[in-house]
Amino acid sequence: MAKSKTNYTCTECGGVSNKWAGQCPACSKWNTLVETVVDVSAHRFSSQAQGLVQGAPVQKLSDIAAADVPRVPTGIEEFDRVLGGGLVAGGVVLIGGDPGIGKSTLLLQALANLSKTCKALYVSGEESGAQVALRARRLVIDANDLHLQAEIQLEKILNTLAEQRPQVAVIDSIQTLYSDALTSAPGSVAQVRECAAQLTRVAKQSGITIILVGHVTKEGALAGPRVLEHIVDTVLYFEGDTHSSFRLVRAFKNRFGAVNELGVFAMTEKGLKGVSNPSALFLSQHDAQVPGSCVMVTQEGTRPLLVEVQALVDASHVPNARRLSVGLEQNRLAMLLAVLHRHAGVAAYDQDVFINAVGGVKISEPAADLAVLLAIQSSMRNKPLPRGLVTFGEVGLAGEIRPAPRGQERLREAAKLGFSIALVPKSNLPRQKIEGLQVIGVERIDQAMDKVRELS
Repeated sequence: MAKSKTNYTCTECGGVSNKWAGQCPACSKWNTLVETVVDVSAHRFSSQAQGLVQGAPVQKLSDIAAADVPRVPTGIEEFDRVLGGGLVAGGVVLIGGDPGIGKSTLLLQALANLSKTCKALYVSGEESGAQVALRARRLVIDANDLHLQAEIQLEKILNTLAEQRPQVAVIDSIQTLYSDALTSAPGSVAQVRECAAQLTRVAKQSGITIILVGHVTKEGALAGPRVLEHIVDTVLYFEGDTHSSFRLVRAFKNRFGAVNELGVFAMTEKGLKGVSNPSALFLSQHDAQVPGSCVMVTQEGTRPLLVEVQALVDASHVPNARRLSVGLEQNRLAMLLAVLHRHAGVAAYDQDVFINAVGGVKISEPAADLAVLLAIQSSMRNKPLPRGLVTFGEVGLAGEIRPAPRGQERLREAAKLGFSIALVPKSNLPRQKIEGLQVIGVERIDQAMDKVRELS
């Protein structure tokens, strides 16, 4: 009879410990060790026998032919943008997001499009075949050629992949699968890791493109061991509020394309539809200019986006003034307020400061610094910024304004959407004049404040 022993595996780093502890000894995270059962009989070969097995031949890198990877478009332009141009043969994609945000809907639409030109398989572990068919009918999706299997046992799924030989397969979701080789329950660390590893191995050997759907924790991170994100080729996250009709799909890892690429979708009665001009979503429509509003150009992957940054500054009625930031980094707001006081003479120590990025978008790049400070100053003076003004730039602790990458693309996007004045770092001044756009270069934050007063 096979012997079994119990180990404790960390859900964050995948580290293994012989006994339970409150803190993982590998990554120092608290309450992340989960009990797993290890089958000792699984180790069939001794170290001596393994030493006799020949590995893959050693080659020079110059002798290996490097060809461009062919892409298979999904028929959804925004989804192809996030993937880097389309699906890659033998690639493994992991897509996660909150429940009900649209993961299964998007993949069902993509597979329905792919099934018209190639063989596609949808493996559902959370819904029955009747439920998937009902959703396809509700969304008016032509999925007559799509193959469907409702199964959660890994060995049966691998057998189906070997028999059917689809070009693209979706596993919805990886947390529902289990392997007979392990005794732990579906969704455990060992099961998720083993099932993902087996599916990845099949994808690389057979050339099948496999898309895995992953659950997320209450903090928004992918559930299961972190090694799950390491073994796949592409990691995509759904962002956005389930109460809103707009969804954002962001690439956090992509071996075949740009990282941090963004796709924008609108949830309609017939599923997710790509938004051709996403900048319009993140700009408020005001009849007249309002104080505390500043438009900036942010770069999401290869796409420039115009986002409205709003600030509200009000007198504080508590000893410690509040600093609240939505869509931007909270700690950076405190740093920018200190720079504004020291180098521009604008004090906000007795004011509550609230910052918001319109549309639910999250801005992580420092190029939003200048827009945040201009919006704060506009709210404090209760005077709107000049009409048609757009800006971007990083602000340093010494009060200098540093350049942002891809400045030319940002300026061209602003001019295309009808903005007439751009306040940018001096290093980002264009070499050739952009038609319809007056570009003003500044080097320090006090100089930027003076330019805004002159234009107002």
